[in-house]
Amino acid sequence: MRMAEAGIKLTGAGFAVAGKVVLAGLDLDLTEARIGIVGRNGSGKTSLLRLMAGLVAPTSGTVRVAGLDPARERRAILGQIGILFQNPDHQILFPTVGEELAFGLTQLGQSPAEARHAARAILAAEGRGAWDHAATHTLSQGQRQYLCLLAVLAMQPATLLLDEPFAALDLPSQARLRRKLAALPQRVITISHDPLAVADCDRVIWLEAGRILMDGAAAPVLEAFAVEMARIGEADADADLQP
Repeated sequence: MRMAEAGIKLTGAGFAVAGKVVLAGLDLDLTEARIGIVGRNGSGKTSLLRLMAGLVAPTSGTVRVAGLDPARERRAILGQIGILFQNPDHQILFPTVGEELAFGLTQLGQSPAEARHAARAILAAEGRGAWDHAATHTLSQGQRQYLCLLAVLAMQPATLLLDEPFAALDLPSQARLRRKLAALPQRVITISHDPLAVADCDRVIWLEAGRILMDGAAAPVLEAFAVEMARIGEADADADLQP
């Protein structure tokens, strides 16, 4: 695994869709080992994650991952960025677990035979060797999420981007995923609307209406975020988000 010392750098980064501004004026230098991004639904969290992963290009400013433009140099950043979506069904491409794990390895240059061998070794190391030929649709939600994580980690990215990773999981699945994530050597950037999901992060960024409202150590940012969310909850919480 190659840690990206330079991290992820956004300079004046913005993103708009059909003339509607989603993100604006983001200046961030992300180098900490554990980073959380919080905000209400519609605040731009997922769009920011997609910018960092190169799934969309900024409409203003720049985004760099270890000095690379993720939207233009997709193949070059394969070893730098991995992304885990909230819904594993939006990520799984192949009918069996072994095929799903092997796919990313072939993208890194391994032969199909090498990739299948490596996939079996990964499953065996995880105590899930029996999954190799299992149909992906037969796995539970938590198992599919875990498979997606294993597929991403197989490519040994320096930074892992997580989009609401615990939202659809039951409590045992959440506990297993938290344990796995805590042990990773990678930089982990987690977006969530739940303060508990990022409470142990080294740094937390609070997005509001596509802009950075607060950025710093987890405790003060999350305290301020919780107070504001409680205040909004006492009012008509979604009135300001109406089109």
